[in-house]
Amino acid sequence: MTSDSGQRAGFVAIVGAPNVGKSTLLNRLVGAKVSIVSAKVQTTRTRVLGICIEGPAQVIFIDTPGIFRPRRRLDRAMVAAAWSGTADADDVLLLVDASRGLDRNTAAIAKKLKRAQRKVIIAINKVDLVKKPDLLALAAELDETGVFTDAFMISAETGDGVADLMAFLAGRLPAGPWLFPEDQISDMPGRLTAAEITREQLYLQLHKELPYAAAVETETWKDQDDGSVRIEQVVYVERGSQKAIVLGKKGSRVKSIGETARKEMEKIFECRVHLFLFVKVRGDWGDDRERYRDLGLDFDA
Repeated sequence: MTSDSGQRAGFVAIVGAPNVGKSTLLNRLVGAKVSIVSAKVQTTRTRVLGICIEGPAQVIFIDTPGIFRPRRRLDRAMVAAAWSGTADADDVLLLVDASRGLDRNTAAIAKKLKRAQRKVIIAINKVDLVKKPDLLALAAELDETGVFTDAFMISAETGDGVADLMAFLAGRLPAGPWLFPEDQISDMPGRLTAAEITREQLYLQLHKELPYAAAVETETWKDQDDGSVRIEQVVYVERGSQKAIVLGKKGSRVKSIGETARKEMEKIFECRVHLFLFVKVRGDWGDDRERYRDLGLDFDA
């Protein structure tokens, strides 16, 4: 971390409608999992930083929650977090799902960016799912919004076009020393990373059965003498019937969730993990100011 004149560093906020592939793209850019992924909308609840090196540049990506019309307090807090992520970023990357096109949420984002006179880079994602004539038509439709300076066609899932996008973004960053150590890939604390890993498994294994407001909190994290770590987490749900879903028959579902989450944690933390999950009913989770603070969300948004 020197101040050599050749170095560059800066922030790029990734924004878009829910479930357009922002977290998948972030993980692809960084080359490691730093944000959880599922087919369920609004998987990302808070700002996540992904840090990567591209030549002399350190690119700090901000993965934000999907932007949509909020209905509840948690929705409002997540949308506010997404917009705040764009405020101080050096560049904003608007991700668009090629298979959904310029839908209502994406159109609303483009209008707000235009009102703010914020020019962005657009990446049309999931191009492998759409025929070329339809892609060209979508690109022309997006061009009419007047909010972007450059456009890329990519597939975050396969990696197609991502290297070109990365090189372009890195080349636009301001000159200056790197802001994080060279080997750091995220600013997320281990306790929160562990909670996010378990929450991802809740989404993946329970699908539509999972209550939207379910939350995971790492209550204890204890480093053991043998180099392993003991982690105790609580899964909060809103009703007793939801607790039964998470537990499964004779505890089979929560055991499966814990086992898969534990293996994922061991890969990320590079040590043996002893994971213990507890499921509790807490009907007021969505209105708990302390939980919002833990997630870095504005309770009063």
